Amino acid sequence: MYIIAGLGNPTKKYQHTRHNIGFDVMDYMAGKYNIEMNQKKHKAICGSGYIEGQKVLLLKPQTFMNLSGASVREAVDFYKIDPTRELIVIYDDINLDPGNLRIRKKGSAGGHNGIKDLIEKLGTQEFSRIRVGVGEKPVQYDLADYVLGHFDKEDRALIEDAIGRAAEAAAMMVQGDTDGAMNIYNKKVER
Repeated sequence: MYIIAGLGNPTKKYQHTRHNIGFDVMDYMAGKYNIEMNQKKHKAICGSGYIEGQKVLLLKPQTFMNLSGASVREAVDFYKIDPTRELIVIYDDINLDPGNLRIRKKGSAGGHNGIKDLIEKLGTQEFSRIRVGVGEKPVQYDLADYVLGHFDKEDRALIEDAIGRAAEAAAMMVQGDTDGAMNIYNKKVER
C-alpha cells in the first residue's frame, strides 16, 4: 500500500493558491482514479482506492502546511507502511519555474516548512517527493503572501498541466518506477 500525501492548507480561503498545489494534485487524482475523498481521519481528509492496481490512500492533511508531519505520521503508523518505500509527498516549490516538476527519492526540506515538519515527525529525509514549481517570489513580495496567493492566468495554464503530469508521475511511482518517473518528468518545461 502507498500513501500519497498532497500538502496544503485547509479551508476555502487557501483553495488553488500556490501553497495548495499538493491538494490540487490530490483532487485531480481522486477524480481520475474514482477515489472518493470522504474520510476524515489521521487529521486529514482522505480516500482509499487503487491506482494502476496498487492500493493507495490519498491524504490531504488538515493541520495547516507547517504542521503536516503530524497527519502523515499518524497515517504511516496506522497503516504500518515503510515511508522510505511507500510514501509519496507532493508539494509546492518556489525554486522551480511554474509547471516544472522535480521528483526525488530523498532530500532536505530545502526551506519548506511543511517538509521540515514531516522530516522531523518521520525521523527521516528518505521518502519520495514530487515538487511542483510555483515560481520564484518577486523581490518586493513577502514570502507568505506570495505562496498564499493565486496564480496569474498564464501560470495557471502551466500549473494545470503540471497537476496532470504530477499525477502521472505518482502513478508510475506506485508501480515501483520512481527512476522512470524522474527520467520523464524532471525535464524543464518551456514557457
